[in-house]
Amino acid sequence: MNYKKLFYLLIFAIGLAVNLPSAKAQSITQQNFSNVRVDELTDDQIRQIIKQVESSGLPESQLEQMAAARGMQPSEIAKLRARVEAVKAKNSASGDTDATVKGKDGSRSRSFEGEVEEIANSDDKKTENEADAALQALKSKIFGKELFANASTTFEPNLRLATPLNYVIGTTDQLLIDIYGYSEANYKLTVSPEGTINIPYAGIITVGGLTVEAATARIRSKLSPIYSGLNSGNTKLSVTIGNIRSIKVILTGEVMKPGTYTLPSLATLFNALYSSGGPTDNGSFRNIEVIRNGKKVGTLDVYDFLLRGDLKNNIRLQDQDLIRVPVYQKRVEIVGEVKRPAIFEMKSNETFKDLLAFAGGFTERAYKARVKVLGNTDTERKISDILAKDFDSYVPQSGDKYFVNEILDRFENRVTIEGAVFRPGQYELEPGMSLKTLIQKAEGLKEDAFTNRAYITRLTDDLNTELIPFDARKIMNGTVADIPLKREDVISISSIFDLREEYKVTINGEVRRPGEFGFSENMSLGELILKAGGFSESATPQRIEISRRVKNSDATSASARTAEVFQVDADRNLSLEASKFILEPFDIVTVRSSPGYETQKQVKIEGEVLYPGYYTITKKDERISDLIKRAGGLTALSFTDGASLKRAGNFDSQLEQEKENQKVQQFRRIQKNAKDSTALDVENLAVRNNFVGIDLTRILEKPGTKKDLFLENGDIINVPRQLQTVKVSGEVLSPNTVIFDKNKGFKSYIANAGGFSQNALKRRSYIIYANGSVRSTKKFLFFNNYPIVRSGAEIFVPKQEERRRLTPTETVGIISGLASFGAIVLGVMNLLK
Repeated sequence: MNYKKLFYLLIFAIGLAVNLPSAKAQSITQQNFSNVRVDELTDDQIRQIIKQVESSGLPESQLEQMAAARGMQPSEIAKLRARVEAVKAKNSASGDTDATVKGKDGSRSRSFEGEVEEIANSDDKKTENEADAALQALKSKIFGKELFANASTTFEPNLRLATPLNYVIGTTDQLLIDIYGYSEANYKLTVSPEGTINIPYAGIITVGGLTVEAATARIRSKLSPIYSGLNSGNTKLSVTIGNIRSIKVILTGEVMKPGTYTLPSLATLFNALYSSGGPTDNGSFRNIEVIRNGKKVGTLDVYDFLLRGDLKNNIRLQDQDLIRVPVYQKRVEIVGEVKRPAIFEMKSNETFKDLLAFAGGFTERAYKARVKVLGNTDTERKISDILAKDFDSYVPQSGDKYFVNEILDRFENRVTIEGAVFRPGQYELEPGMSLKTLIQKAEGLKEDAFTNRAYITRLTDDLNTELIPFDARKIMNGTVADIPLKREDVISISSIFDLREEYKVTINGEVRRPGEFGFSENMSLGELILKAGGFSESATPQRIEISRRVKNSDATSASARTAEVFQVDADRNLSLEASKFILEPFDIVTVRSSPGYETQKQVKIEGEVLYPGYYTITKKDERISDLIKRAGGLTALSFTDGASLKRAGNFDSQLEQEKENQKVQQFRRIQKNAKDSTALDVENLAVRNNFVGIDLTRILEKPGTKKDLFLENGDIINVPRQLQTVKVSGEVLSPNTVIFDKNKGFKSYIANAGGFSQNALKRRSYIIYANGSVRSTKKFLFFNNYPIVRSGAEIFVPKQEERRRLTPTETVGIISGLASFGAIVLGVMNLLK
């Protein structure tokens, strides 16, 4: 077994026992791993746990046995494996490395989950905080803990409330005595350290240790001789507390911050608990004691407030009160389908029913018949079930963990009907329900139902499925016996359309909306043409062709028919034969174009003609010379040798025009970004590929010859004015444009451009003439025969392909091979001698 992988699988369960020396490994083995929640950890927390475990020093061979013994769930192990591998793969991809964290001995605390080593002090405070966050994420929720952990929840005393009658007066309290009615007087007196006040004309009265109610009665009796109206009721007496004094109370036991606290004298037990942070993880929430003068005067159960809002035991504190939070005696955990899963503290006389009440009861999807409990014995763990009838009597034991499972995702009384009924779906299986009854509940069979054969899919006793066929029409007519239904039966009734290929007919050719259309019975040819929008302008109603599938062809014959073809003559009103011809599924109708129908075709002439612009072709054999005549002839500055013909289709259409514009922009980008002659070569080839080289001079001299081409739709003829330059580009030292001189040859123009560059491929040089024709260099013996240069031409010198030089290793290999071959030849020659 690969313990290294297992080591990372268990880091979640032991990773928070950080930086342990090997001597402390025994405490880890006592942990409870059954509450592992891998999904609650982030990737950062996984990384920190890996670091902490790698420094723990535990032997890898003991981890599998330890995890199984401490109750780690197999599903959580599988989740952890995937998480750790994903995190490690992510770290490897990003180049991160895990640094080993050196641990120190830390303090130890005990929780319900087991003994967990606290995070040791580390120089890296960020690592410590993240590991602590991971610990908190793993801990199960202790019910009531959040009451004191949430800073927004406060129990600060309201100093502006009315004086409670049971408030015990103490030293330094200020009494406000108001006399009103027939007599009026006001006194503001402070209680002396001896617990007395001095009322003018009445003397000294002892009020220390008395409640406000008792002190008021004593003061009334002292003032009655002075104010006679107090006896008759004509004069009233009011005694209230002015300034609130401070008291000191002591909190001890399992509290977050034990010590002595100074609180207002109106403070209650909850105020003191909140000031101290509440009980610790080991502290009791249900047996908090208040000790006064060595005697227990009250006990607080926090659950009374949390569950019922009852504050009857929230007694008011007095000076020198002692608040003791003992350790819990019994805690159990409940998880799963309850409204408030948590760890709860139980009293000795409480049952599982009380625990359910603490947890808020079952959720809507809870399995209520039984609850699983994982308990502890003196030597090992045990699992058992609690039945619903035992909820009232079962007494939980400390350390128990209760699992409330979810109900099964199945139905005890469901049947399903699907297919060709008006209301398919799921229905309640009533006692004695039959197939006919279910079909009637589904509003009956549809008109397209295939009734000859339907079937029931039924689950057998051995959990296999079986199909039960039936005739739906006979079932509904009562001619065959009805079939009783069982739970989870699925009734399937097919439609006739589900059992055959969808019927379509196709029409193409000269109609306004060609394509596929749904087939209908008795559909005629005329109706299909109407669905297709009628004939187009160029359509002929004669010789409409219908091709039909052959279903009974002779498969053994080489000349067997593969389709049946009909021809129908109609008119544009779609009468006569078109209305009589009935189509069948999958027929293909073709409407042809009228033989004599032609759309206008246009060409364009531009440049040095008298009337440039667009011209419509008037006859099929119209030539270039005819167009020149229609354009009024050439101007005096026309250059016939440079005339060109661009044949790229119909540019009057918007789509073709957009394509042409995109091509021009692409050529410009190539020319702008060209860094060598290869890019220029691509540009020249792409720009010129739509040009047809014509010789307009000879065309005009001898019109009607082969050189005088027939015009086609979209042709563009350009007659430039006299060109006087020659362009030199490609692999020359200084590409430029040179003035044309008929006495100069090819090399002269190259010389004007600085001569060939070092990478020039001279034998592949070529010239693009003004009319679009191209002439390349030809080889004669050892000499290059360059083409003739004419006005307006462009000379292009391509770049020769770069050859890779041999590396020293390759050179040595070739020499070694030649030497070996030579040795073989010499050996053969010696043998022949």
